[in-house]
Amino acid sequence: MPKLKVDGTEIEVENGTTLLQACEAAGAEVPRFCYHERLSIAGNCRMCLVEVKGMPKPQASCAMSVNDLRPGPNGEAPEVNTRTPLVKKAREGVMEFLLINHPLDCPICDQGGECDLQDQAMAYGIDKNRFAENKRAVEDKYIGPLVKTSMNRCIQCTRCVRFTTEVGGVEELGAIGRGEDMEITSYLERAMTSELQANIIDLCPVGALTSQPYEFKARPWELTKTETIDAMDAVGSNIRVDSRGREVMRILPRTHEDVNEEWISDKTRFVWDGLRTQRLDRPYIREIGKLRAANWKEAFLRVAQKLKGTAPERVGIILGDLVGAEEAFSIKQLADALGIASIDCRQDGTPLGNAGGRAGYLFNSTITGIEEADAILLIGTNPRLEAPVLNARIRKRWLKGNLPVGLVGEKADLTYSYKYLGAGPDSLARLKDFDLSQKQKPMVIIGQGALARPDGAAVLAAAQSLGGVKDGWNGFNILHTAAGRVGALDAGALPGAGGRSTRDILSAAKAGDLDILFLLGADEVELPPQGTCFVVYQGSHGDVGAHRADVILPGAAYTEKSVTYVNTEGRPQMTRRATFPPGEAREDWAILRALSEALGATQPWNSLAELRKAMYEKAPHLARLDQVARADAADLAALAGQGGQMSGDAFASPIGDFYLTNPIARASRIMGECSALRNGARLEAAE
Repeated sequence: MPKLKVDGTEIEVENGTTLLQACEAAGAEVPRFCYHERLSIAGNCRMCLVEVKGMPKPQASCAMSVNDLRPGPNGEAPEVNTRTPLVKKAREGVMEFLLINHPLDCPICDQGGECDLQDQAMAYGIDKNRFAENKRAVEDKYIGPLVKTSMNRCIQCTRCVRFTTEVGGVEELGAIGRGEDMEITSYLERAMTSELQANIIDLCPVGALTSQPYEFKARPWELTKTETIDAMDAVGSNIRVDSRGREVMRILPRTHEDVNEEWISDKTRFVWDGLRTQRLDRPYIREIGKLRAANWKEAFLRVAQKLKGTAPERVGIILGDLVGAEEAFSIKQLADALGIASIDCRQDGTPLGNAGGRAGYLFNSTITGIEEADAILLIGTNPRLEAPVLNARIRKRWLKGNLPVGLVGEKADLTYSYKYLGAGPDSLARLKDFDLSQKQKPMVIIGQGALARPDGAAVLAAAQSLGGVKDGWNGFNILHTAAGRVGALDAGALPGAGGRSTRDILSAAKAGDLDILFLLGADEVELPPQGTCFVVYQGSHGDVGAHRADVILPGAAYTEKSVTYVNTEGRPQMTRRATFPPGEAREDWAILRALSEALGATQPWNSLAELRKAMYEKAPHLARLDQVARADAADLAALAGQGGQMSGDAFASPIGDFYLTNPIARASRIMGECSALRNGARLEAAE
């Protein structure tokens, strides 16, 4: 491995390491604007200049490899200096050039306080400017409702261009013109279509690209910052929620190399305004066909009165997509205490959890395992809509080459090329042109579109037989769309002996064979007409479930409680409360604890810590936060022969509208605007 001296300190680095990386490994700080470790090297800004002994002028450290350096005349290690007068003068000159056209609008810039240009001008700039020419003016560009452009501030670092092209996979930004006339633009000035587009806000080192919905809302030093977990999909992206008082002001990504790297989807980032609208802030009871405000005692009494005269077999419980593991465990224990066997956390009606152990419902290869795969077969899934960050990881692996990708299901633009193998289950029986048996690390990714159907068990069994499991490699992967699904399955929120599944619960409710239906945040189900059964809804938003409910118990949203979410690969992660629920709303576990007392089946815990202790006794792996507990691949053999025959119906994606998949998103004005924009674009394309 090459050796070199950085500011007098000798270090050894790997082949291909850039000088900038080598300098940072030696503890030297090198400023930069265009360089980013996850993007290709552009060498635009020249801010990272260093002095290399033997070379007549400063070198751009981001664009030069340590392998390009020559040893001294007697074989000495090459020397690189980052703090010499030459380097200082060069950086001051670069900064002076960068500020020639930059407007002096820091007081109104939303990037103020978090701006690389501001910080580096302070650290490496000079206190005067020798240029008296008029500043260049550039017209602002429209690139959609999420990203606001102030192109007078742009320094042409091209980070945004490289991100949209390389990571997002949608070539919608580029540069036109040359020299001083160069501009970053979307060419036809149409809205960007990538589900990851707003990451360019974080990448922009100046204030040229800022958050349009957050514009003029707050300054960073006014906000309380809470590190927590996203619940908009099942990837479990690490996020930071910035709040002021009781109000969430914005959501930003946190770096987690094994989960989301440093990217988040646009829905994750901008769903925050849905946290404050259409909220349930007090209990409600339906009387004479209308809901009226009530207190907690009245609401619990109404539920207890109704349940007291009802046989347990005529009661059903359905859990929604955003339910945490603690809440799923709590309601399962309550159901068992009351003798209720019809409880199901699989709101979409999949057969997951019936057979195959944990291996039968996890993304067993793990998300980072995607980068090791040598073939990927997608079945009934569109990962670009179901898990945009995971899809970016697939694209990252595809860009390295030698990765055949096959798709069985709906055709879609996945941002990478694939071989279309058919639309439905019949294609699984004739995959001659996509043989996984010769691959060392093949991946089979089954989506909810293939499983949330009456023949889902048969599809699951057929997918298991395709050969994704090898010695030391489990390539059988379920891609979930619900943040709370894996945790609820781990907590055992499944039908007991003789109990009904979600599909049977809803059928019984419509047929009049069910007296009470309890919905814990379940809104994406087709509910029975008014009067057919008594519906209790516990959740945070006034969505479908609340409109149909006879009793409403107001709960907390994912940013307002501390719960465990287990992502699609089986990694438990815990949220932290950023704000408090509105009005009389309470955390869901506390509501269930109080309800159990009213029902005469008091749960044996009085705090969240006691509840977790009981949950960890049943599922010890949930206590090992941020660690993936691998499932036994041998359990997958139990999937064989499950579910009978497959139908001939084509697989359909479970995501009809990426921006409106849960109650919080449907309450968001920003998400509604994005949805309308995308649907309008589809209509234009159809015409």
